[in-house]
Amino acid sequence: MTATLDCDVLVVGGGPGGSSISTLLARRGWRVLLLERDHHPRFHIGESLLPADLPIFEQLGVLEKVRAIGRVKLGADFPRAHGSWGTFLFKRALGNTPPHAFHVIREQFDQMLFEHARENGADAREGIKVERTEFLDDHIEAQARQDDGGTLAIRARYLVDASGRETFLGKQMKIVHRNEEHQSAAIYAHFEDVAFTPGDSGGNIISAIAFEHGWAWFIPLPNGTTSIGCVCKPEYLKQRRGSPNTEFLLRTLAMIPPAQARLANARLVSDVRATGNYSYACTRMAGKRWIMIGDAYAFLDPIFSSGVYLATHGALHAAEVVDGALREPKREAALQRRYARRVRAGLRRFSWFIYRFNSPVMRGLFAQRAVDHLGCVKCAVGGEIYAGRK
Repeated sequence: MTATLDCDVLVVGGGPGGSSISTLLARRGWRVLLLERDHHPRFHIGESLLPADLPIFEQLGVLEKVRAIGRVKLGADFPRAHGSWGTFLFKRALGNTPPHAFHVIREQFDQMLFEHARENGADAREGIKVERTEFLDDHIEAQARQDDGGTLAIRARYLVDASGRETFLGKQMKIVHRNEEHQSAAIYAHFEDVAFTPGDSGGNIISAIAFEHGWAWFIPLPNGTTSIGCVCKPEYLKQRRGSPNTEFLLRTLAMIPPAQARLANARLVSDVRATGNYSYACTRMAGKRWIMIGDAYAFLDPIFSSGVYLATHGALHAAEVVDGALREPKREAALQRRYARRVRAGLRRFSWFIYRFNSPVMRGLFAQRAVDHLGCVKCAVGGEIYAGRK
C-alpha cells in the first residue's frame, strides 16, 4: 500500500546539511518533510569541526548541545621534517572566529541535529529512501521506499538535495562527475590508547601527516578513542585487493614514522572502512524547484576538516533561496545565481589550497617551514574560504 504525503519542502538526507536547513525552514512556517534512508545513530566519518561552525550552531540553537557531546579542540598539530611538532592554536587565527572548536562522534552529532529539526517542527523520518523524483510545472512528485517495504508518494513544492556523497539528484540527472584533477580515496578506523603531543589538552587534531601515497589524520574523540585515517591516491588503495582492510591500514600507517610513534600502545577498536574516490562535482547545483547543499553538490578533500561547515553554512544560504522562491517564485532564478556564485567562489579558493598542498613541492615546504602558514590556511578555510564574506 502506498501512503501519500504533501509538504512544502522535501529534504533528502538527514545529515548536518539536511537537518540544518529543515530546522531553518520549519521555523519560517514551511511544512518540511526530512527523509533519511538510514536510522540514527549511524556511522559517519568527519568528526573534527571548525571554529567557524560555532556561530552557525548558535544560530541553529544547538551550540550547548554540541558542547555537551563534544571534545574541545584548541588547535592542530603538524609534523615538521626533523621530527618535532608544530602547534597552531585557533586563538591565533585572523578574523573573528572563536578560539576553539570541537571534535564529535558523528553518530551522536548527526542524531542530535536530526532530532533538533524535529523539535523545531520538521516532519523528520528515518528508514526511508527517496528513489525517484519528477519535476512538474507547479510541483514535484517523489517516490520513496520505507525499509519495512512500504512505499510513499510525496508531493512537494521544493526539493533540497542534502544526500551527501550519495548525490541523489546528481545521479538521477546524470550531472555528477569525478574530479580528474584531484583524486583521492580513504581508509580509516577508531583506535584506543593513542599518544598525543605532551603538554597539550589532548584535544588537538593531528593533520596533514604526509607520506609517499598521501596524508593521515588523527582526531581525538570525546569517548577516549581516536579516529585515524589515511587519504591516498586511488591507485595505491587499489593495492588492498585480496588483503583485509585492517591489514592494509596497519601496513599503511607503518610507512609513516610520525604516526608510528603515536601508535606504540594503540589498539584497534572498530571496523576498518574504505571510501572510494573522494573528489567529484556536479555540473549544476540548482534549478527550478530544487537545490543542492554540501557534499550533494561537490567534495574535494577532507584535509581542512570543512565537511560539516560546508554543509551547515550552505544550509543557511540555501534556506534563504528556498524561502524566497516559495514566497516570490519570480525571484528564484536570481536567488539561485547568487547562491551558485557564492558556492563556486568558495570551492575555487578551497581547491586552490588543496591542489597545492597535495603537490610534493608544497608538502615539503609546509613540513619544513610553514607549520604556522598551514594552520592559518586551515582556519581561513573554516572562516571565509567557502562562501565569501557575509
